[in-house]
Amino acid sequence: MRTAARESVEQRALQSRGESADAIYAAAAAALRSAGAGGTIVDVGCGTGRFRRFVGDLFTAYIGIDVIRHEGLPGDVTFLPADLDHDPLPVADASADCAAAIETIEHLENPRAFCRELARILRPGGTLVLTTPNQISLLSLLSLAVRQQFDAFTDGSYPAHRTALVPMDLRRIAAETGFERIGVRFTLKGRVPLTGLHYPALLSRACPRWLSDNVVVMARRQDG
Repeated sequence: MRTAARESVEQRALQSRGESADAIYAAAAAALRSAGAGGTIVDVGCGTGRFRRFVGDLFTAYIGIDVIRHEGLPGDVTFLPADLDHDPLPVADASADCAAAIETIEHLENPRAFCRELARILRPGGTLVLTTPNQISLLSLLSLAVRQQFDAFTDGSYPAHRTALVPMDLRRIAAETGFERIGVRFTLKGRVPLTGLHYPALLSRACPRWLSDNVVVMARRQDG
């Protein structure tokens, strides 16, 4: 029998629509290509599986994990269901070469527990790529100053978005949960406050941390 808690988490998953912006996928894919990633990837919070279109050629096996199977997930993706707030990832220890969490951590109650699970499933030396809204962008800081809420964490985004993390939080969490060689990048795509426009690419490249809507974290699973 479906419980009220289960229905709630499924509704939050549906609120996200299971997809993110192409700029986020492209930035995460570029980070994986630069790291020479390959082998087996576990896409945690996979949604409709759109990230596979950007990195599918890099990997020999693609596993997707989410609380529900979203419509549109490719049939050749191995799908494993899990409530990421309460269930361990249904993957064996040290069995993945890469773990991806694209716009997932902000949906969860306990980011450290989540990152410990990502570390657990990665082989020593395996690659993590993780993205989340950029709380130190000009847009987000202006929203915080005016509305006392980060732009991606306003009432309209809650309860789907529930945990806001700045880049230093992400670095600390990764270091505390078994990762090293932790790097932070930005998507170079950001909205101009009070408009639906985006900053010109050259300007975003000049000021990436202020003018990018999302942040990308790359890290390596510690050998020990």
